[in-house]
Parts: sequence; structure tokens; C-alpha cells
Amino acid sequence: MAATFGVHVRFKARRGQGDALAALLLEAAKGTQQLEPCRLYIVSRSPADAETVWVTEAWTTREAHDASLEDERARAMIQQALPLLAGPPEATELRPVGGKGL
Repeated sequence: MAATFGVHVRFKARRGQGDALAALLLEAAKGTQQLEPCRLYIVSRSPADAETVWVTEAWTTREAHDASLEDERARAMIQQALPLLAGPPEATELRPVGGKGL
């Protein structure tokens, strides 16, 4: 099944916490490897700002994405991430249409 839901999220870490936040999000990426509905989960760093981390995701459906956030492991990781954040994540919803990796 093709991806029909995507999201691009900007996370701004507290000063000095960019590395820790990126490491935690990379750990979350490992957790998506066994999830069939997850087609893409990429963690990126900003070359201009050490405290900014981006996550780009593509899922078969919005419901599959939302369900993944209810997983006990995902909820624990979210709780670990909260103290690292300087503010709420900024998300842009996407509708994937194709390309390499999808």
C-alpha cells in the first residue's frame, strides 16, 4: 500500500540538548522499522542551528500514524523528549505522491 499521509516536524531543543533530542528521535526511528504502515522516517539536523531537529515521516494512513503514537514505547519516548524541547513541535502535514524511498 502506498503512503497517503506524511508529516514534516521541526523540533527545537533547549540550549545544548540538540544531540540528545536527535539521538532520541533516531531511537524512535528504529522502532518504526517493524511497523509495516511506516514507509519513511528520517531524522535530520539543521546545519545552521544545532538545536533544531527535523523528522520527515510517510505512512500508509493517518490512522496508522496516530495509532503508532499510542504505543507504550512511543509514549515513553515522547515523555523523555518533552524536557529536551524548547517549545512545542511545529508540524506540516503532507500528502506523499511518490519518489525515491516511497
